[in-house]
Amino acid sequence: MSRAPEPSEVLLLGPGPSPVPPEVTRALAAPLLGHLDPEFIALMDRVKRQLRDVFGTRAEFTLPISGTGSAGMEASLTNLLEPGDRAVIGVHGVFGARMVDCARRLGAEVAVVEAPFGEALDSDAVRRAALAGPTRLVAFVHAETSTGVLQPTDGIVAAARDAGALVLADCVTSLGGVPVDVDAAGFDAAFSGTQKCLSVPPGLAPLTFGPRAMERVAARRAPPPSWYLDVAMLAGYWREGVQRAYHHTAPVAMVYALARGLDLVLDEGLAARWERHRQAAALLYAGLDELGLRCVVAPALRLPQLTTVAVPDGVDAEVVRRRLRDEHRIEIGGGLGAMKGRVWRIGLMGHGARPDVVRRLLAALRDVLAA
Repeated sequence: MSRAPEPSEVLLLGPGPSPVPPEVTRALAAPLLGHLDPEFIALMDRVKRQLRDVFGTRAEFTLPISGTGSAGMEASLTNLLEPGDRAVIGVHGVFGARMVDCARRLGAEVAVVEAPFGEALDSDAVRRAALAGPTRLVAFVHAETSTGVLQPTDGIVAAARDAGALVLADCVTSLGGVPVDVDAAGFDAAFSGTQKCLSVPPGLAPLTFGPRAMERVAARRAPPPSWYLDVAMLAGYWREGVQRAYHHTAPVAMVYALARGLDLVLDEGLAARWERHRQAAALLYAGLDELGLRCVVAPALRLPQLTTVAVPDGVDAEVVRRRLRDEHRIEIGGGLGAMKGRVWRIGLMGHGARPDVVRRLLAALRDVLAA
């Protein structure tokens, strides 16, 4: 009888998924419980508390959506927007454009504020767009995975508040790698993914809705068009201290993995984890400079856990990626959108943000480029 082949062991240093620590891998193999088993319900409550700590929020509705980070995006927009609502969405990379696409499919009127790939959004441009008409939502990408830009947030949040709009932040690549601090930053809603700086396999999307966002959900004229992503229904399954209302069968093993991954994050300490990502990035920048390679994003805007590197003239970006993978068992990412073929994307996320990992990558790059 034929058997499925064993996957190769590859060091994942692209835009995600990130390397998974052995403690998380072991958690995936734990005995399954039913999705309404009292032990599993206790674990759900624990995960919610852990996620509140990592997001930096006291919001009761803080939980992992079943699905990847894109499910978190869709759940956020689907519940916060209704047909005819006006949304201002910042686009400075591929993932902002995805929010625009999703919002338009929901029937929203979308005002797009754009910045070139590799640069940050202009908060004054966001303010002008938000004040140009009644605005329900201002949404932006906090850590743009396609470009490696860490977006400053204060000006955008202030602009949304002045317009009376809710604030939604895509924190897929920022959560666990740089400060997010949802409540202090003034985000009304934020979503993430498990496969980046949390170092858990892809499959869950941490999501938090604060009081203003939940008030918006309660005031909807009609239920959201997605039954599966209906926040009000999900709250009944994840609500603490009451009888759970069955909604869907939760991915039990993935919740085990997330719980263990969050243990590791909180045991390390958020500040220590952020500093570890910063130090790994600094080591990478220095090594790239020695190799004559240029980082695309200005130092003040660089995302420590995702670095875009300009492909030198005369070098085939995909040949380098393929040789790194085939000869050195290392994966890095290629460019997306306007950066396709022009950059490499190097991820140092979670368990992958370590000095030994950076040194291994730099040695492999030196070998491949010399060839």
